[in-house]
Amino acid sequence: MAHIGSVVLKVDDPRRAAEFWSGALGYHLVNGPVGDESPVLAPEDGTGPSITLDETDRTHLDLHVSGEAELRAEVERLIGLGAERVPWTYPPGADFVVLADPEGNLFCVVDVGQG
Repeated sequence: MAHIGSVVLKVDDPRRAAEFWSGALGYHLVNGPVGDESPVLAPEDGTGPSITLDETDRTHLDLHVSGEAELRAEVERLIGLGAERVPWTYPPGADFVVLADPEGNLFCVVDVGQG
């Protein structure tokens, strides 16, 4: 079953957002200096979802699964619960699927098991 792997926040200033959320939650930067395309903050103790800071994307949840088969099964399970596929232009080799919940909120199911 999928779990919340990351909360993607749309931000105007990644540096300011990183400083705030790091201080507010005790998170640390895990993928390079602030100012990267989408810096990621994670809990110091490694438990709980990360926060991805993105200047171009909408605020949404990334649900994580492990492996392509689990990705397909989880997408179908979520559709069975009322989610809908969203028309999306995927890059080659995409490891995620974009869905909308019954209220129209977008979220992604991401295969984090791919190497």
